[in-house]
Amino acid sequence: MRVVQATQFGGPEVLVPSQAPDPVAGPGQVVVGVSVAPVLFLETQIRGGWGGEWFPVEPPYVPGAGVAGEVISVGEGVDPGLVGRRVVTDTAEGGGYVEQAVAQVKGLIGVPDGLGLPAAAALLHDGRTALGLAEGAGLQPGEWVLVLGAGGGLGGLLVQLAHAAGARVIGAARGKRKLDLAGELGADVVVDYSKPGWPEQVRDATGGAGPDAVFDGVGGEIGRAAFGVTARGSRFSAHGAPSGGFAEIDPHDAQRRGVRVRGIEQVQFAPEVAKRLVERALSEAAAGRIRPVIGQTFPLERAADAHAAIEARGVIGKTLLVI
Repeated sequence: MRVVQATQFGGPEVLVPSQAPDPVAGPGQVVVGVSVAPVLFLETQIRGGWGGEWFPVEPPYVPGAGVAGEVISVGEGVDPGLVGRRVVTDTAEGGGYVEQAVAQVKGLIGVPDGLGLPAAAALLHDGRTALGLAEGAGLQPGEWVLVLGAGGGLGGLLVQLAHAAGARVIGAARGKRKLDLAGELGADVVVDYSKPGWPEQVRDATGGAGPDAVFDGVGGEIGRAAFGVTARGSRFSAHGAPSGGFAEIDPHDAQRRGVRVRGIEQVQFAPEVAKRLVERALSEAAAGRIRPVIGQTFPLERAADAHAAIEARGVIGKTLLVI
């Protein structure tokens, strides 16, 4: 089968198309014929050598943590009636940039009728993360919510969820295309954090008080600047690090201002919780209540181009590999 391997840590060019034996399902496993694989910003960071203390992979390896497709074979103890079922799932082994992927049967999530596999793939990680973050933040009608990275796959979903909760949403992103998208998805105010003075724009939009809840999917200096304008007694989610690191928050300042800060640990879900959240995300999308934005797709062999586009910060919404 066709795969893409990271031959070493480095730039996108280390992602090389290759061949590997077709996988065989073991007990309690299935093989999924992959149609679509989501590409995560985190995967570009790991490929570049970042995060070894959390993600201990060594080249050569196949990137990717999930797939959408149809079950093509089952292992011992698995219902053969699953063959032909449309599913989305995390991969048990072997990565996701592949034509065929092994997955645990207990982790399979059926794709509802009327929802395409690309949309399901786009929601596998971002859908559960967005719903988990929104649940944890306890969004209330009328409060101000700031979403950093509002033009991305996760940020776009958070804008929609905050809007649906009745909150007033500030979408922060880089460049007109992403800001326009945030507005289309429900942001009441948009600010460009690549331009000076954006924190003051956030403060002014909220009448000087600052946002009541912040979803920081960016990290670094942008995340820290957002923390500086949050309201007293607010909630700050520091879950993103595309800037190269999580936002550094002074715990004494947070305590003094009564700001509840939560980090990446809040989206490290137990398997049963993750499955529940993905199932809910797929159902919400099938019913038309949320919309994953698929900004660009690439064929499997062009995984390097997908990584390069993401790292260039020029993509909007979700990036997918189509197999």
